[in-house]
Amino acid sequence: MKKYVLITGAYGGMGRKTVEALKKQGFFVFAMDKKVEEAEENVLPLEADVTNAESVCAAFEKVRETTGELYAIVHFAGIYLLDSLVEIENERFERAFEVNLFGAFNVNKVFLPLLKKGSRIIITTSELAPLAPLPFTGIYAVTKGALDKYAYSLRMELQLLGISVSVLRAGAVATDMLGVSTDALDKFCRKTKLYSCNAERFKKIVESVEARCVPPEKIAAKTQKILGAKRPKFAYSINRNPLLLLLNVLPKRTQLWVIKQILK
Repeated sequence: MKKYVLITGAYGGMGRKTVEALKKQGFFVFAMDKKVEEAEENVLPLEADVTNAESVCAAFEKVRETTGELYAIVHFAGIYLLDSLVEIENERFERAFEVNLFGAFNVNKVFLPLLKKGSRIIITTSELAPLAPLPFTGIYAVTKGALDKYAYSLRMELQLLGISVSVLRAGAVATDMLGVSTDALDKFCRKTKLYSCNAERFKKIVESVEARCVPPEKIAAKTQKILGAKRPKFAYSINRNPLLLLLNVLPKRTQLWVIKQILK
């Protein structure tokens, strides 16, 4: 029997490779994104904005025309922001939560009627989600941390319905998001009035971290593994950065001191 999967952020780097992999594996994929491409065999594009409830509901109706059951929802939709928590504009702060947290909430709530016992939800959070955030990545880390906590709470509830929820905590991945990250850092270094010297030093650190990235095909393969698991775990990590892990082993007071010494 054909299995149906909904993927958000389907035409980004990780989403696109996952769509391709699942299609080859025999899944029928509903590919949701703000900008979509032409339909193809076993792939139906859904043009929708995850932050807009009406848009998500319209996508739901299109899916229901094809099937009354989803095997899985896979979340890749998200944005990356880098800024100072005391300089970021209110609108950008709110937008980060709308896309990275509320978007997943909207999709899961609307599409829940199509999830049955044995269905699963995969939410891409971040390697930073369970870790202490670095300076100027706070807004991104906070939204992804909130998403990670939301996913765990959702797993606690949906297990009672026989639906599993897992998070995919990915480190640096070789997608257009890396370019967005670099551009965001360059823009921040130019505009900040409080941390100019610190930001330039931080830029070197970020560049060294992002140099150790994995291809999006690895994310697709990990997603396939989660979908195929009989009893999926809650958290799956890929490409964890050893320096970040080492830093987070230290007491919080020591972490703060180390960061201050590096960036001051």
